[in-house]
Amino acid sequence: MEKPLDVLVIGGNRYVGKRLIARLRAAGHRVTVLNRGSSPSPAGVEHLLADRDDEKSLTGALGSRVFDVVVDQVCYTPRQAAIARRVFTGRTRRYVMTSTVEVYEYEDSPTLVREEAVDPASVGVDADLPWDDPAFAEAHYGEGKRQAEAVLAAGPGFESTVVRVAHVLGGDDDFTGRLAHYAERIRTGEPIAVPTVNRPATYVHVEEIARFLTWATGEDFTGPVNAASSGTLSTEELCAAVAAHVPGGRAEFRHVEVGEVSPFSFRRSYGMDNARAAGLGFTFTDARRWLPRAVAETLGKGA
Repeated sequence: MEKPLDVLVIGGNRYVGKRLIARLRAAGHRVTVLNRGSSPSPAGVEHLLADRDDEKSLTGALGSRVFDVVVDQVCYTPRQAAIARRVFTGRTRRYVMTSTVEVYEYEDSPTLVREEAVDPASVGVDADLPWDDPAFAEAHYGEGKRQAEAVLAAGPGFESTVVRVAHVLGGDDDFTGRLAHYAERIRTGEPIAVPTVNRPATYVHVEEIARFLTWATGEDFTGPVNAASSGTLSTEELCAAVAAHVPGGRAEFRHVEVGEVSPFSFRRSYGMDNARAAGLGFTFTDARRWLPRAVAETLGKGA
């Protein structure tokens, strides 16, 4: 095995994060977790308590500690990224931020989008926007991530990469309730609202993104990288997989031109090209291979 790394994970107590921590430890790395302590950290890791939005709190919790790699699971705004850049300059050689497919919210491409479609170096940053307002940050999630990427890319101090994560499925601890939304409507016969023109999207299994992040932690590449399983899935395919777990279930769809639609139905494309990841040495699986297992896990009928 290569030399173990000292890794700091910011966030990481649930869903993708807890799987990432388990995989990092299984790979022999030394793991420290930093969060606000809303839930206990896994056994076998050092736990630091701090509010990552409070620079003084963050600096105090870290003390004199230094790390080979920082994996930031909860960086949502340019303000958070600016704090991270100030605090971790001189404390780490590499910074891995989990970003999102939502950074491509303005790139409605008929083909799978590549990383160069959004170059962090060309994204403008407006730190004066009300990023500390949770409602504003949630409403501008994609833009917040875009600007956070730009802040990390802009300055010296450490190398960085941003992992643009596709929509995540799978696991018996999926807290989003999105597949459950489909299951309930299929069970009751209530129509599922989808756009008149409904675009497919790329997805990734929760275990696969944890595996990718673990792999990326030990690599040296920089810049953005798309993290998505191969192949796109439509709302109809997702619902068919869900219906297989609902006795007598059959999805009914209601097409709407304007207004609210169901989760995982899109008026624009959210498909990401994963060729860069492949070129760097990581091969994603095909989404259709793991979809039935992901649905079974989430609906409580998995292994």
